[in-house]
Amino acid sequence: MKIIFAGTPHFAASALAALLREHQVAAVLTQPDRPSGRGMLLTPSPVKQLALQHGLAVLQPTTLKTEEAQHAIAALDADVMVVAAYGLILPKAVLEAPRRGCINLHASILPKYRGAAPITWAVVNGEVETGVSLMQMDEGMDTGPVLTIHRIPIGPDLTADELAVALGALAAKVVREDLARAVRGEIEAAPQDHAAASAAPMLEKEHGRIPWEKRARQVHDHVRGMTSWPGAFTKVDGKLLKVLCTRVADEAGAEAAPGTIVAADRGHVRVACGEGAIEILRAQVEGRKALPAADLVAGRTLREGTVLGG
Repeated sequence: MKIIFAGTPHFAASALAALLREHQVAAVLTQPDRPSGRGMLLTPSPVKQLALQHGLAVLQPTTLKTEEAQHAIAALDADVMVVAAYGLILPKAVLEAPRRGCINLHASILPKYRGAAPITWAVVNGEVETGVSLMQMDEGMDTGPVLTIHRIPIGPDLTADELAVALGALAAKVVREDLARAVRGEIEAAPQDHAAASAAPMLEKEHGRIPWEKRARQVHDHVRGMTSWPGAFTKVDGKLLKVLCTRVADEAGAEAAPGTIVAADRGHVRVACGEGAIEILRAQVEGRKALPAADLVAGRTLREGTVLGG
């Protein structure tokens, strides 16, 4: 098959790697290079990096709504476009350009978690299972009929970053096992149950703020789900504190207002939640390096009685 691939993060790069082993990739679409790191240098996406290693043509339009972008895609004369966490809306002209249309590798069990950040929101919401849905795209937001679904469990302490790696490997498996059969019309697509749909909206920095008023398990899920973007954060003595790793300490409850540090010693840092408490294992004060919680206690950054948040 002659394929156009559209994707951006590591999850998508895993799918592209699988495609390259078996099919002809005519070109790759990915997001424009973004500033990254302390020096804020323009950095290519994981998909672009892989594409360049294989000498593939890379297109990086800021929108697919222009005639220029649409003509460039149509000129590739592809059998199908495979889309995985690309990040741009595909207008009708693009959806219809390949002979077999556009097929999406979506990182959820559709119709749950339609949208830009299905991996993060599945973890934040405490889901115990997710997967990769192979879907025939239409003009809606992840609303097209589903071809296949592959599922994996979500461990109770798995972070969103770790889950993305596992789902990337699963997406590669879906490419190997299902894509060619789907393009040949050997798999019947099933319409989604739109009444059962849920949303996975694009992440913003404020989403990372830790909701101490929630149950301990929910706070822990929030921290691991927001890892590493946008990052779970709170305030300590007016400074930003990035909370990098936690565990549930006590589901039964802690006799203190939510966000209160109820214990802080070399052994552990326990913080009261709306119900129960969590332990902070690793954190980072704004402008400093990440440290184990014990070091933050030794440096008097985290002290018993301090109320986080505000």
